[in-house]
Amino acid sequence: MVNFRGTMGGYSFEDLEVYQYARIFRMKMYKLSKKLPPEEKHNLSDQIRRASVSLTSNIAEGRGRFHYQENIQFLGYCRGSLTELLDDVNTCIDEEYADLRKLNEHKREGFELMLRINGVHCIPAKT
Repeated sequence: MVNFRGTMGGYSFEDLEVYQYARIFRMKMYKLSKKLPPEEKHNLSDQIRRASVSLTSNIAEGRGRFHYQENIQFLGYCRGSLTELLDDVNTCIDEEYADLRKLNEHKREGFELMLRINGVHCIPAKT
């Protein structure tokens, strides 16, 4: 895993494990969006990019809020963006836009990230 450590001694959103995993997932979604056919450039590709940025941005913004309840609210937005991305991956599966094995791996990683967003630290082992 790439070290994305912040510089604020544990206070930065970059120090959050969930942010680090979300950032890696965002990068994978960007790579997927670049592999889509040209007719999806302004549709599915743009949607994947917007939802991917929203995923990490909401973690960062929630961390920057003063009240705990606001942080929870932004994690809710983050879950929504992740669910959107999982549906976009399903679209890629349905339309056969990429390797099925790789797309299913993205889905598995997305569901593991959802557990992290929800605060579940016991990630099931790969099967």
